[in-house]
Amino acid sequence: MEACLECRALTKRYGAKKALDGVNLTVVSGRVVGLLGPNGSGKTTLIKLANGLLTPTSGEILICGLTPGVESKALVSYLPDRPCLPEWMSGEGLMDYWADFFADFDRNKAADMMARLGLREEQRVSQMSKGMKEKVQLILVMSRRAKLYLLDEPIGGVDPATRDYILDTIIRNYAEDASVVISTHLIADVENVLDDVIFLREGQVTMQASVDDIREQYGKSVDALFREVFKC
Repeated sequence: MEACLECRALTKRYGAKKALDGVNLTVVSGRVVGLLGPNGSGKTTLIKLANGLLTPTSGEILICGLTPGVESKALVSYLPDRPCLPEWMSGEGLMDYWADFFADFDRNKAADMMARLGLREEQRVSQMSKGMKEKVQLILVMSRRAKLYLLDEPIGGVDPATRDYILDTIIRNYAEDASVVISTHLIADVENVLDDVIFLREGQVTMQASVDDIREQYGKSVDALFREVFKC
């Protein structure tokens, strides 16, 4: 299987602070991976490095064998941890914009998902609630045919009744040769859709394993193991 994401001794500093410290990991195609850790563990930094928004202090990060840049951006669909949609644009305008900007954007799929979630294409972003904005942004991200989906807290701002639909949307809308990395603290909500997990603590990988292996080896859920490993 192809490696969609590789980190080799990846380190990122902000001044004297190491946000990531010698991270080594591989995410292969066809897997849904939970990137899990407490606040400040380096999850968002890792995702931004993979998306080319930050550059490593040392070490290497590769997207399908490519250093993050113009070529890799065509392979990555990124959901930031907070909405960043132009307030003056409508849902319809956003879909037009995404279709112009990304050759792999499926506008019909996006329109269908917006309708299913009760979002009106003519409504402007400025008229949307925080939860509605997060739904729209996720729809745009998942309507691309990318190789790697990087989702930073995709269900953090939506109501519990919508979470199942959003997770189902994520699972149904990525190709078999793609991978999904979900950074979240709502582990119990996402555990059923995960194939693998990566635990981060203070910028270091403390565990990378399949969900099945965790249940077999530890006799507990990922959520229960996380609470045990990261308890205060």
